Amino acid sequence: MSELNKRDEAVTSKESVSSNAQKKAKTVAKKTDKKPNPLSRWLKDLKGELKKVTWPSGKDTLKNVGTVIACVILVGVFIWVFDFIARQVVDALLNLFA
Repeated sequence: MSELNKRDEAVTSKESVSSNAQKKAKTVAKKTDKKPNPLSRWLKDLKGELKKVTWPSGKDTLKNVGTVIACVILVGVFIWVFDFIARQVVDALLNLFA
């Protein structure tokens, strides 16, 4: 092999080593630069999920609100009646033994 060929091989091997080192350095830099912020990732995921939601119409919302209010009133009346009956029973027992 001539000196010229040896020199060319040495140059190309150095170039390939240096280019490999540069590629590795770039990939390492990319990995360290692309550290995603957990909060921003969560917000992006949240936005994507909210786009998938089927939101109820105003009419459906009013109907559901009316149903909830009626149920709350009904349960409140049952608790009030039970409390009234329990108070009457306790008063009757206290008057019986007093």
